[in-house]
Amino acid sequence: MGTLADNIVHFARTLRRAGLPIGSGQIIEALRAVEVVGLEQRSDVRSALFATLVSHSGQRQIFDQAFDAFWQDPKLFDRAMAALLPHLEVPRAEETPAAGARRVAEALRGVTAQEQAEKRVVMELDARDTASADEILAAKDFEQMSGEELARARAALNSFHWNPAPRLTRRTAPSHIGHAFDLRRTLRRSLKTGGTVVRLERRARQLREPPLVVLCDISGSMSGYARMCLHFLHGLTHLGLSQGRATHTFLFGTRLTNVTRALKLRDPDEALAKVAALAPDWDGGTRIAAALTVFNREWARRVLGQGAIVLLITDGLEREGVAELGRAAERLRRSARRLIWLNPLLRFDGFAPKAQGVQALLAHVDELRPVHNLNSLSDLARALSSGQKTRDRLGDIKGHAA
Repeated sequence: MGTLADNIVHFARTLRRAGLPIGSGQIIEALRAVEVVGLEQRSDVRSALFATLVSHSGQRQIFDQAFDAFWQDPKLFDRAMAALLPHLEVPRAEETPAAGARRVAEALRGVTAQEQAEKRVVMELDARDTASADEILAAKDFEQMSGEELARARAALNSFHWNPAPRLTRRTAPSHIGHAFDLRRTLRRSLKTGGTVVRLERRARQLREPPLVVLCDISGSMSGYARMCLHFLHGLTHLGLSQGRATHTFLFGTRLTNVTRALKLRDPDEALAKVAALAPDWDGGTRIAAALTVFNREWARRVLGQGAIVLLITDGLEREGVAELGRAAERLRRSARRLIWLNPLLRFDGFAPKAQGVQALLAHVDELRPVHNLNSLSDLARALSSGQKTRDRLGDIKGHAA
């Protein structure tokens, strides 16, 4: 294949820099696929590369942008990457780039050693009166991050810890200072002294960490935020496994999918690839009311016991079945200890509950929080760990709706 093989390898590396998890095995399969389909039709080459380098439909937009920018000339597939870069069209400052366009442009352009040295000099000169790189990253919207920033954000999410405040249950356990007498244990101990009761054994109520149940919207308007939330949930799932706490995760677009087992895989990339394979409706439409109804009917009794906390991650933009959405949200609220709504639209200061779906959900949630950057997820982890309701946007939004 000659130079074309080199260009395919460069193209795969470009997608990797743009944030797609691509391994050497996928690159080898891409080379074989292009060799099989041939170079007669540009669409065949595009389909071959898409089938081998893209793991789920949420990555389609970045792949399409990178392919159009990298293989600009449909007749010259053997053109080297260096010859293609001068023709790259980067969105102008006054234009609003599509989601992922910045990551693709940076991945194609690359950063030279001289530019890195210049960046270091600028930071040394100006860092006294500016925020640190970590603070800037923590406050940045997920949709506006570059590929490198997304990788740093994912690493930060894997280090997040959540130690939920334990709740007092009705079950009791042996205790030296318990409030109730343990007659069975007392009689069993008396056998050692010939039936003479020497000491009255006691029992006390147990403290137990509540389980966490997550319902995450993966429709087209939520796919970018849902992907980052899944990295956060992957870390929480494994932290819960180490502490004996249950964590259940469900995805919904046009259907409800249980991905709890997939998130138990140790490697985060492998876990998210398995999640993508289980959810064919990723980056598609949304039916929030239908998904909540199915959850209440088929899963609520199984996973909402022992004072479970429910995280509902969605923008609430339901177009039909608003009355059904209200009924489903009300039943979900009655079954859970706390229902916390995480909405990325709260990143806008002027957000108002004008959509009917948003209004239907507002009446049945305990807390309303943003979920668009690292700071919002950090605040969520801190609120869950405290066990008490902290400052959120629910009161302000309800007041605005009234």
